[in-house]
Amino acid sequence: MQSSSASSSASPRPLTDYGWDDGFAESFASFAGQGYVPGRIVRVDRGRVDAVVPDGDGVRTVLADTALVATGDPMRVPCTGDWAVIDLGEIGAGRDGAVRALLPRRTAFVRSTSSKRSEGQVLAANVDHAVVAVSLAVELDLGRIERFVSLAWESGAQPLVVLTKADLVGDPAGLAHLVADAETAAPGVRVLAVSSAAGEGLDVLASVVAGGTSVLLGQSGAGKSTLANALLGEDVQDVRAARDRDGKGRHTTTTRDLLVLPGGGVLIDTPGLRGVGMWDADAGLARAFSDVEELAARCRFHDCAHATEPGCAVLSAVDSGALPQRRLDSYRKLLRENERLVAKTDARLRAEMRRDWKQKQALGRHMVERKRGGSRR
Repeated sequence: MQSSSASSSASPRPLTDYGWDDGFAESFASFAGQGYVPGRIVRVDRGRVDAVVPDGDGVRTVLADTALVATGDPMRVPCTGDWAVIDLGEIGAGRDGAVRALLPRRTAFVRSTSSKRSEGQVLAANVDHAVVAVSLAVELDLGRIERFVSLAWESGAQPLVVLTKADLVGDPAGLAHLVADAETAAPGVRVLAVSSAAGEGLDVLASVVAGGTSVLLGQSGAGKSTLANALLGEDVQDVRAARDRDGKGRHTTTTRDLLVLPGGGVLIDTPGLRGVGMWDADAGLARAFSDVEELAARCRFHDCAHATEPGCAVLSAVDSGALPQRRLDSYRKLLRENERLVAKTDARLRAEMRRDWKQKQALGRHMVERKRGGSRR
C-alpha cells in the first residue's frame, strides 16, 4: 500500500485513457495540494466504489468508501463515470481510501425511478455517446427508441441507436426498412445495424465510440453484454441467451461497469432496463421530436394543442401522411408523462396544471349543459 503523500505525487496523466483531460484537471486543482488523487469511478456497489487512480506510470484500482459524500439527494450519489477526489489516507477495514468529493459532471443520463417519490436516478456520468441498443430478434419498438433518445439528448450526450442481432433479419431489404423506421423515430441520430455474432457493423461502431466515454443502454436481452464483449475483443461481460418468444433475458449485467476499449475510449455497460421513466426532459423531447416541433411552429395558433384547432400544421402533416400518427401519439404520451413528473416536483407547475384541469372541467360541464338545453328545444 502506498502512502497518501506518495500517491498524491503520482501524475494523473495515466488516467488519459479513462477520459482525463485539462478540464477535469482544472476542476481538481483546488484539491491537488491536499494530498488527494483524482480517480474515475468504474463500478458502484452498496456504498463503496471501485475507482482507477494514478500509480506511477500506470493506474491501479482502489476500493473507496462513499460515506464522506453521502447525501439524501439521489442525484448527487456517486455513479459510474464520475470523476472523484480520492483520499488514500482514509484507509479502513476492507477499503483502500474514501471519496472526498465529486468533480462537476459534464453530462448525466438520468431516468425517473419507479418509486412513488418521483426521484431521479443517474445511470452514468460524463458520457459523450449514449448508445441505445435495440434487438431485432423481436418487433422493433419505435416508442422505446424515442423514449431513450429523448433522455439521451437531455443528458447532454450524443445519442446513437444500434440495432443488434441484425443477422436474424435474413432479407437485406427488410433490414434496410427497419433502419429507415428507426431513423424516422430518431431524426438527427445515427442508426447502425450490427451483428455481434457475424461481426457486421462493429468496425463502424468502434470508430464512433473511440476516444470518448460511451454508455450502453437498453432492455434486458437487447444484446448489450454481447456487444460490449465484441467491442472489447474478449469475453468480459457474462452473456445468457434471451427467450425466443419475447427476446427478453435475465439481467446478465448487474452493475454499471466502466471498461477500457482497445481502440480507444471507455464503455459503460449497464443492466437491462425494464422501465425508463422521463425525467424533466423538455429539451430532450424537443430534440427527439424535432420534426413535430418544426411543424408546430407553422400552426396558426402559438398555443395549438394539435387536437382539433384550425390551421394546425401538425394535423395537416398527419392527414397527408408526412407525419405518422404513431409518432404524434408517442410525442403526446411522453410530453404528458414528463409534465406529470415535473408537476410532482414543481409546486408552481402543479398549481398551473390543477388550474388548467379545473377550467377544462368547467368548460366540459358548460358544453354538456348547452347540449342538454339544445335537445329540449
